[in-house]
Amino acid sequence: MNLRQPVVVVLGHVDSGKTSLLDKIRGTAVQSREAGGITQHIGASFFPIETIKKITGPLYEKLAKADEKIPGLLFIDTPGHEVFANLRSRGGSAADIAIVVADVNKGFEPQTIESIEILKKRKVPFVVALNKVDMISGWKDSHTKFSKNIKKRNLASRHSQKDSKLQFITEEIKLQDQSILTQLDEKIYTVVGSLSRLGYNSEAFWRVKQFDKELGIVPISAVTGVGIPELMTVLVGLTQQYLKKRLERKDEYVRGIVLEVNEEPGLGPSANIILLDGTLKQGDTVMVAKRDDIVVTKLKALLLPKPLDEMRDPRDKFRSVDEVLSAAGLKVVSQDLDGVLAGTPIYVINKNNEEQVKSLIESEVKGTFISNTDSNGVVLKCDTLGSLEAIIEMLKKASIPIQTADIGNITRRDVLASFAVKEKDRYLGVILGFNVKVLDDAEKEASERKVTIFKENIIYNLIRSYTDWVQYQKEHADSIIFNEIPPICKFQFLKGFVFRRNDPAVFGAEILVGKLRQKINVITVEGGKVGTIHQIQDKGKNLDEATKGMQVAVSIRGPTIGRQINEGDIFLTDLSSKQAKTLTDRFEHRLNDEEKEVFENILRLKRTKDPAFGYI
Repeated sequence: MNLRQPVVVVLGHVDSGKTSLLDKIRGTAVQSREAGGITQHIGASFFPIETIKKITGPLYEKLAKADEKIPGLLFIDTPGHEVFANLRSRGGSAADIAIVVADVNKGFEPQTIESIEILKKRKVPFVVALNKVDMISGWKDSHTKFSKNIKKRNLASRHSQKDSKLQFITEEIKLQDQSILTQLDEKIYTVVGSLSRLGYNSEAFWRVKQFDKELGIVPISAVTGVGIPELMTVLVGLTQQYLKKRLERKDEYVRGIVLEVNEEPGLGPSANIILLDGTLKQGDTVMVAKRDDIVVTKLKALLLPKPLDEMRDPRDKFRSVDEVLSAAGLKVVSQDLDGVLAGTPIYVINKNNEEQVKSLIESEVKGTFISNTDSNGVVLKCDTLGSLEAIIEMLKKASIPIQTADIGNITRRDVLASFAVKEKDRYLGVILGFNVKVLDDAEKEASERKVTIFKENIIYNLIRSYTDWVQYQKEHADSIIFNEIPPICKFQFLKGFVFRRNDPAVFGAEILVGKLRQKINVITVEGGKVGTIHQIQDKGKNLDEATKGMQVAVSIRGPTIGRQINEGDIFLTDLSSKQAKTLTDRFEHRLNDEEKEVFENILRLKRTKDPAFGYI
């Protein structure tokens, strides 16, 4: 079986250590100085099997027993599920396997769960890298003694020597005190519980008996490198054991994913792509997608950076090649690539498969866009098709309706569409922009029409920013409505404190429950109308409101002391039927137990006279 190298993506929450892990793996590979080393492709890093042997050390002996051996691993270079989202293929994923990175001290965070949900939907197997074990309080580093011996040497030299020695987590845990091992086990089982709630069986990798039935959790440190040999071993073992059929290279079916389209100086339009299957050759005819068209074009050149060069290197670092084997990252040059959508597929075509491929691309691309101009919903604009698809799924899961979902920068037309929705629903009349720009005329129009634009380059942050804003706006709107309802209050006319008998009646009062506010109507405990609070004073100063326990002077327009009201009387807030219903339906949770009891008393008094009170 002719196996291609698997495509590996690294996912996880912000600051969990995704980038550090990739950098450490790359650094370890560079330090190995093994033949072939590491090759930095466009948007990807390829580790040949010789380098993996060096990283895994004696653990490779088990991997070598497999019937079919992979030629290496292709790590997608930029970590994060934004990039993973672009590795889409006919409703599934073009990535073969993933590493989910989680902070050992924080466990699964929102973006970790979001990443796993995407993996689950696209049926991508993964291993969990439980990062930052060196940050567990009291953790002993196996290189502590070694580091002390070279303390006087420069930092670069120390890291170089430290990195050159393999660090196995299974050896390092033998150095730890029992209390540390107990802590580690507790943290592992917290993750086991989180995975169980997501529908997965899992265990620490050294306790896993069948990797096709349980997810392996590998404790690591992306800083010290501990656990990386075991992580790479588990990763390679999974691909060789369980993904053999999926990894068989099919040269009659050459396909890839467009990551980015740009203008290469001196060469013209070019595209950074991940070649997923088959062998791509210079001069091949390929089919690609633009916004409203399917295009056929011939490849003028295939370009790769030199080994160890950064993926965004200048043109003089690229080398032209005649063919590239999958999986690989590379740059392709052709005259008709301008306007090709990032995140869309690229296929090699011939006379026999052209119509079939065209149908495939159309089904992948056109089904993603949304245009419901007659409906209420948010406007979504993204930079790539994969990101668009991922965010649409997340919005649907959150039951957030979408009016328009498209590729490209935010335009004045988008603002006008959002404004029309805002007139009907202020929470949906917004624009969500992922990794795109707001054009000048759109920014001006949005400012004039007060249309809110959310713009982020992390999917999790975009969704969270919008939902947090909606929650705040609703709570703020609720507070305004709640504050318009008279506060629930029970207060008593203090004996011996009559200051004026009528027009208005002024007397001393003690607040027994809740708040007393100016301009509210009050009733007696028998339900009789008393009048409206005109003023509240404390030591000669006017107050907007008085709270429980305060003794104040109140003036009420309407009654005469000695006739309608008397010393010692107790009064309650008076509510309209509409106010009572709003309080019952929406805000009763804002009342404390005493206020709820008074409110129930008020409702009973009002319903004695009108049984429908508070239900209208």
